[in-house]
Amino acid sequence: MKPILFVLLTLVIFSACQSGSTEENENVENAGPVTPAIKYEEVDYFLHDTSLFTEGLLIHDGLLFESTGSPDKGRKSLIGYNDLKTGAFIKKVELPHDSLFGEGIVFFKDKLYQLTYKNHIGFIYDAHSYRKTGQFPIAKEGWGLTTDGASIIMSDGTDTLNYVDADGYTIHKKLPVTENGAKRDSLNELEYIKGYIYANIWLTNNIVKIDPANGKVVGKLDLSTLAFKAALTTGGDALNGIAYDSTTSYIYVTGKLWPHIHQLKMSQ
Repeated sequence: MKPILFVLLTLVIFSACQSGSTEENENVENAGPVTPAIKYEEVDYFLHDTSLFTEGLLIHDGLLFESTGSPDKGRKSLIGYNDLKTGAFIKKVELPHDSLFGEGIVFFKDKLYQLTYKNHIGFIYDAHSYRKTGQFPIAKEGWGLTTDGASIIMSDGTDTLNYVDADGYTIHKKLPVTENGAKRDSLNELEYIKGYIYANIWLTNNIVKIDPANGKVVGKLDLSTLAFKAALTTGGDALNGIAYDSTTSYIYVTGKLWPHIHQLKMSQ
């Protein structure tokens, strides 16, 4: 998605949050159900290449992979992994020209799948050599990818998640997502964690936890503190990217042009 003036926006939001009146606070308390907050603690953080316009994040074979977009002319979309010891980004895939805007990625059955934003095409690579082996059509926009082990799950910026059959890349199930009875749109980067789907909400500092059985949002992770730090430190753009390490139960989060990747422990 396109870059925004995230520093100014976050400062304005922060200021507005601090200046609410007592009457406004009482109105909020009586506004209806509130999504349960997911608590977290930051365990560690690592350097992140601030030239990377993050679109996808995941752990595969013990490595933290990242896919990037190309919002500026001359910048190409990449797939690679982060060396957490040095902060270096090890490139494995580069899209051939800057008009191909890379989005989410997922490893599935010895293949690596990559979406593009508005190009209506996705790419398939061998998961070991990273050699391109095929491509597939995308009906709408491509945003985020994850897998539950049986299907590829794709977001397109709406309130609906699409379950995709990797053979032919056909959609065999649609999951409408709601939060407290209302449509929860702007679903972006995805990660499947312990039976739930986690999704970044575009242009917010939130990640929501979705029950795939009914599409209901059952929890929300507010990462405003990390986003403010990134914006004030290097002018980092929107929060985007969540990866789960099943061996440690830690999650890793970052954002577009952020200076750090944060290692977190969630309370649920």
